[in-house]
Amino acid sequence: MKIKSTDLVSLFEKSLQNKPQEKLEEIGIVVQVGDGICRVHGLERVVYNELVEFDGGNKGIVLDLDETHVSVFLLYATIPVAELEVVRRTGHVFKAPVGMGLLGRVINAIGTPIDGLGDLTVESTESVEAFAPGVIERSPINESLETGILVIDALVPIGKGQRELIIGNRNTGKTAVAMDTILNQKGKNVFCIYVSVGQRQANLARTIRLLSENGALEYTVVVSADSSDAVLCQYLAPYVGCTIGEYFRNKGHNALIVYDNLSNHAIAYREMSLLLRRPPGREAYPGDVFYLHSRLLERAGKLAKGGSLTALPIIEVQSDDITAYIPTNLISITDGQVFLDDQLFKSGVRPAVNIGLSVSRVGGAAQTRAVKKMTKTLGLELAQYRELLDFSQFGTELDKEAQNRLSRGQRAMEVLKQGQYTTYTFVQEALMLFVLQEGYLSDVSLNNIHSFITQFISYVESVYPQIYQTILETTDVTDLIRSELHIVAAEFKVLFIAPDFVI
Repeated sequence: MKIKSTDLVSLFEKSLQNKPQEKLEEIGIVVQVGDGICRVHGLERVVYNELVEFDGGNKGIVLDLDETHVSVFLLYATIPVAELEVVRRTGHVFKAPVGMGLLGRVINAIGTPIDGLGDLTVESTESVEAFAPGVIERSPINESLETGILVIDALVPIGKGQRELIIGNRNTGKTAVAMDTILNQKGKNVFCIYVSVGQRQANLARTIRLLSENGALEYTVVVSADSSDAVLCQYLAPYVGCTIGEYFRNKGHNALIVYDNLSNHAIAYREMSLLLRRPPGREAYPGDVFYLHSRLLERAGKLAKGGSLTALPIIEVQSDDITAYIPTNLISITDGQVFLDDQLFKSGVRPAVNIGLSVSRVGGAAQTRAVKKMTKTLGLELAQYRELLDFSQFGTELDKEAQNRLSRGQRAMEVLKQGQYTTYTFVQEALMLFVLQEGYLSDVSLNNIHSFITQFISYVESVYPQIYQTILETTDVTDLIRSELHIVAAEFKVLFIAPDFVI
């Protein structure tokens, strides 16, 4: 019996029709591994930023494409990767979980919960890299984000959608300022995201405990990439937090995100860049480190139709040197900076905000009217006080007017001092600034100023609640209210009794 070629073709066609079609996948082989990075051969069609999977259970992101191999950074520092291990493409980029169920949770940069409270309630996953909203989609920043810190709300106001840099030496209270701001958002329909990059686990545990004890964790998401995590996780953490914040903003809510801190973020990216053998630039940072932070912070803003995302990046400097590479980059990207002075901190001024170097480029446009009216001359008075203080330290004799300015500046500095994790409402801030501006503290000793202003606020709240409520509802101090406050302040000054002891 002869078998024709046509019969063989028909047999092959039938066998192929009966057999389910298998999808061919592109795989690669690990040729070199070490320091959290591996080089893979064979993934010819892989794209930049694509997520790949290893047979051993690890995952990685492609961050460099070469003619003969691709460089992949590993997501998990604890899962080993061996040479000749098989790598498979996933066909999509790295995505972060988003949803209202993340509030009150602590996650790592990979999106895995690390608080021991079970699985996350996730609505969807979004790419950590996204385009910033265009100019047409944005709205001018004209709504105040109250930090509860008197010196910031009065002299360096922050608006919803603004990017305000917190900068200073190590251990000068940068994180404390950010924590006060988060604590002050309680009951104001502002969701917060705290991103910890390169911090110790003990510091993060203290922060979470603080948020939990003050009832702030219920409206906060904590994203952590501590110093023991893979360098890729420290690089991804700010983008993961920003993606979660964008979800809240796009849902019409106001969100606040704190990056603590971007110095460690830049160091992590520098390590990755040097491992990729990219040429180092100034201070050994790669040339595109500016783009690293600009594309992150440009995503903050206020939408014309929707909510807002306010960013408070934290940067650490050495010896008060704000002219270093990373600080100058972030100063040029952001809409202002709050500079915490090491000398002020050591001299007992808390928060140690240097008014001369701190600025808000949004300014009074986002300031509450009640506070704005009370701070018209405060900045100038503090500047004159600093100049006169230098003269007085050399034993220079000052005339009576200069002595009055020096005394007024000293009282202003005392009023601006504030305890850690103690925040004020804008009405309380307006009342404090009123007694300072109108000279009711001129004959009060420096040791009794704090007692005077706190008791005055309590006096207005309890004896004249209608004045307090009017300021709260109108967010303004009208001429009528001001005249009533003069009567109240004069009345209280007669009743004020200084405490018997001095703290």
